[in-house]
Amino acid sequence: MTVSKEGASWVFGYGSLIYKVDFPYLRREVASIHGWQRRFWQGSHDHRGTPERPGRVLTLTESPGAQCVGVAYLVEESVFEHLDHREKNGYERAAVSIELAASGDQVQGLVYYAGPDNPAFLGEAPPNEIARHIAESHGPSGSNRDYLLQLEAALRDLGDVDHHVQELAGLVAGLDERG
Repeated sequence: MTVSKEGASWVFGYGSLIYKVDFPYLRREVASIHGWQRRFWQGSHDHRGTPERPGRVLTLTESPGAQCVGVAYLVEESVFEHLDHREKNGYERAAVSIELAASGDQVQGLVYYAGPDNPAFLGEAPPNEIARHIAESHGPSGSNRDYLLQLEAALRDLGDVDHHVQELAGLVAGLDERG
């Protein structure tokens, strides 16, 4: 078990925290958490959509045996003020065990998770419906489509294959081609 630097904590990113790093960190490691999978089941009223037309962004769902690859950051406690603001709209912090890829060490950390009981939760839908929703949504942080495609590219750079993300990216690309 790796011990964190005093006054610092690990935070696990599985979505935009992988590629949109707008906060200082002490250390960055490719990492994974077990028993969770990413899903586009959370509504975004504030970043990739609007209150009238929320976009779809990621949350985690429990899935025994699953592995979710992302990035772990060791951050000073003061960074959580920024992250709490960024990850609002239904997200809360949850404690997780994080496996650092390079060393295989397990560290205790936090992840932002939006459960099904939060008011912005959209839930499961057929992939073609989720893709159409993503293709049509836009908010203050940009298009929902860009969020999906930037995530797909970031996961590819990490050497990860997430079938949910890849399927949705392919469906959105197909919608783009059809106009």
